[in-house]
Amino acid sequence: QVQFVESGGGLVQPGGSLRLSCAQVEHAANHYFMAWFRQPSGKEHELVANINWIGDVTYYPDSVKGRFTISRDNAKKEVYLQMTSLTPEDTAMYYCNTFPLPSHPTWGQGTQVMVSS
Repeated sequence: QVQFVESGGGLVQPGGSLRLSCAQVEHAANHYFMAWFRQPSGKEHELVANINWIGDVTYYPDSVKGRFTISRDNAKKEVYLQMTSLTPEDTAMYYCNTFPLPSHPTWGQGTQVMVSS
């Protein structure tokens, strides 16, 4: 099963920016759609962005639209999430995965994003 390794999280002040990276390891066949999800403490995973193979089709929920940008490098089998204008509501563990999720998804270790002054 495909495994992912997320990185790039950290502590940032409100209004700050972070760039997350996701490396695909194990059975590293490129997937047509990839996505970033986040899981605030005590809550379910929620989709924050997805992107197709070519990179010309993306989706963002209203909560992050205009602030987050997803991109991918298929040669490196990596997916990125540029996050700007961060708010405390963006605090969560961030994960990448295929989209749509399989019925029993496997999650990487995630990368923690904390937005606080």
